[in-house]
Amino acid sequence: MDTRQLRVFCEVVERKSFSQAAERLGVTQPAVSLQVRALEKRLGTQLLDRSGRRVEPTEAGAKLYRSAQRLLALEEEIVGELADEATGELTGTFAIGASTGPGGVVLSTLLCQFAELHPELHVELFVSATQTVVEHVAERTLELGVVGAAPRHRGVEYEPFLHDTVVLVCPPGHACVGRTVTVEQVAGETLILMQEGAGVRQMLEEELRRTGRRLRDLGARIELGLQESVAHAVRAGYGITFISRSSVEADLAAGTLVEARVRGLELEREIHLVRAAGRSETRAARAFVEFARERLP
Repeated sequence: MDTRQLRVFCEVVERKSFSQAAERLGVTQPAVSLQVRALEKRLGTQLLDRSGRRVEPTEAGAKLYRSAQRLLALEEEIVGELADEATGELTGTFAIGASTGPGGVVLSTLLCQFAELHPELHVELFVSATQTVVEHVAERTLELGVVGAAPRHRGVEYEPFLHDTVVLVCPPGHACVGRTVTVEQVAGETLILMQEGAGVRQMLEEELRRTGRRLRDLGARIELGLQESVAHAVRAGYGITFISRSSVEADLAAGTLVEARVRGLELEREIHLVRAAGRSETRAARAFVEFARERLP
């Protein structure tokens, strides 16, 4: 079976659009339509329902999509194994994504060290909210992701990568410094939150639900995007925030931010490695994961 036709078909199913699949593949929309029609003709059945606003797979199309994913993954694995036989230096581009917690400090340092070992490899780090990173990995525009939460997504697989703690931080001299405070006391302060989709925020919401509360019970009035903007506002004395400890270790050591404890909230988490489901790792991706695991606690 022509794997090129299968790859085109899978792109249309995943993007629910001929035009978006064509854009992703770098070809024209008629070329995509031609490949799909040729595949339908060969199999003798309709694979896509084109009658609605979005293209959806028929029952036969859904079955083919699942099988095609396995076949394409096997093709990538074979190509990867052949590439692994080469003993030369890693080359090309290694693109990885990260949420702002692990991406801000831990991962950026690891990637710089990794790049020093492989001078012929171009390393790219894309930092964004957890959900955005997951979507890019599922769409295979990023080889790997490192995220602080594991939102459900059928297109990706997660595995533990490193352990992290989310802490409540305050500016020096704040009333909460050095104390164990209640959730109700936090609600009485100016709490600054990260935007929706951030892993720390998702974790906080889940932990509050576990204790029978909701995020809105904290009365937060300020949302400032992602991690660095929130940390900057707290350093300047505008409020307090929940944040990844690994991202503010230097501030805590220097005393520009100070930690407080919150009674009843268990804010320990796993930072996850995320891969596209069924995707075979490239040499660069495999080498980086092995490199990182040797150095992470």
